[in-house]
Amino acid sequence: MLQIDLWKRVLIWAVCAFGLLLATPNAFYQRVEARNDAVAAIELGHSGNGLEEQAAMWPSFLPSSLVNLGLDLRGGAHLLAEVQVADVYEARVTSMWPEIRDMLREERATIGTIRLQPSEKDELRVKISKADQIDRAASLARGLARPVVSLTSAGQNDIVVSSEGDTIIVQLSEAEKLATDERTVQQALEIIRRRIDEVGTREPTIQRQGSDRILIQVPGIGSAAELKDIIGTTAQLTFHPVVGRGANANQNPGVGNLLMPAIENADTTSTDDDVFYILEAAPVVTGEELVDAQPSFDQNGGPAVSFRFNPTGARKFGDYTAENIGSPFAIVLDSEVISAPVIQSHIPGGSGIITGRFSVEESTNLAVLLRAGALPAGLEFLEERTIGPELGQDSIEAGRIACVVAFAAVLVFMFLSYGTFGIFANIALILNVGLIFGLLSMIGATLTLPGIAGIVLTIGMAVDANVLVFERIREELKSAKGPSRAIQLGYEKALSAILDANITTFITAVILFAVGSGPVRGFAITLGLGILTSVFTAIYVTRLIIVMWFERRRPKTIEV
Repeated sequence: MLQIDLWKRVLIWAVCAFGLLLATPNAFYQRVEARNDAVAAIELGHSGNGLEEQAAMWPSFLPSSLVNLGLDLRGGAHLLAEVQVADVYEARVTSMWPEIRDMLREERATIGTIRLQPSEKDELRVKISKADQIDRAASLARGLARPVVSLTSAGQNDIVVSSEGDTIIVQLSEAEKLATDERTVQQALEIIRRRIDEVGTREPTIQRQGSDRILIQVPGIGSAAELKDIIGTTAQLTFHPVVGRGANANQNPGVGNLLMPAIENADTTSTDDDVFYILEAAPVVTGEELVDAQPSFDQNGGPAVSFRFNPTGARKFGDYTAENIGSPFAIVLDSEVISAPVIQSHIPGGSGIITGRFSVEESTNLAVLLRAGALPAGLEFLEERTIGPELGQDSIEAGRIACVVAFAAVLVFMFLSYGTFGIFANIALILNVGLIFGLLSMIGATLTLPGIAGIVLTIGMAVDANVLVFERIREELKSAKGPSRAIQLGYEKALSAILDANITTFITAVILFAVGSGPVRGFAITLGLGILTSVFTAIYVTRLIIVMWFERRRPKTIEV
């Protein structure tokens, strides 16, 4: 007997209605998108500029989740960046000098005087006056070694100390370099993600490629240059003791020191057009110890950036200011001195303000960069592309045409092949596409061109289950069974073949999603969701429509 319980009927239609309701905002994409942007702006405290009117463009009681459009559909920017991990080696080795210097000074009576020597970027050379004590000095330096923080390098130390005549040579170990590479790329990946999230872009793709490369795709952004402005600045903030100042860009700063240019107005006491500072290479504190940075204004009403250190940075900053009252110190951002004030008093709170010739927009952007964190190393952009919205619109139009043509061809084929039952399958097919978009909207998926290909493929595959059922019903009708029994047996006997075929395809979609990336994942998502909705509409929706038709008409014979 053809019979479906009332609660099952209600549940099936409720699922269909809910899926179509979730998909509805995509039919009014621009209106709902404008409304969502306005609501987000209002929640951040903005008002005016028609935001309230835009927020009222879509009823608040209706779903407002949309299928996000990927880079190839919306347009935007594509970058492939290489992290300059070698920069971190130099910074790490340079930062070890104060610790090594202080330790060797305590043994001056034994090893004699010490002097930092010129060396390669990834090593530290220290000369002692008593060459016969070089083994003792090297042993002391080895005592500063720490275990490498890495699962694959357990038991190994982070530095290698060797000697050459009267000179100690300190280098990072290979295990430490590998661990540093991994940490640097992961940190760069996270900081890039935070910087882009601060700007509020939609569904960016930020993922690692290979050992030291990062792929960045941001839909909806104006150009690749704009994206580089957001993420390309390292925003490395450091505070250095000032050794001297001059106007000669070619002067020798001396061993252990750096020569850095000053931006405009870094030193208001100088009348020179170009000011260069000689700074100690080892910073007092760094931007890594910042916990907050906010745009503000100085005592003269000019744009500035206020900052605050964590407890460790606050202690270092406080100790240094207490011991160096009356001395200048330099605030350095990306190898430029942006401010060089004289320490007037002890600053115990770990907070301060960066002044300079900023605009309000520049101070806001600097605060964003500092708050998101400094990139641990520079980025070299190997590939950059700007995809215009016109190209994205062409892709959408091409995808729409492909879907319509495939949809129409399947509808016509099913009607010509199976008549009334083909119409039932076509109704289920329309519901199937609506359910796919409803699920994509619910999970916040990003639709790309491969995703559209997955939907087109789903349209063709969605009727497979109905074809199996209808052909089985035809065979049962040839066995002189009545229409009701033939329909019932057709669904029962085709069920195993339907499940087997779709499970194997779904496994393929899962594998593509697990091992693929970017466009491949987009295809896998739409294909997998399409399989789920296809099985649901074929087994439950089409059958329910046929049962309701049969109960109403009670035909003595049927043609499939």
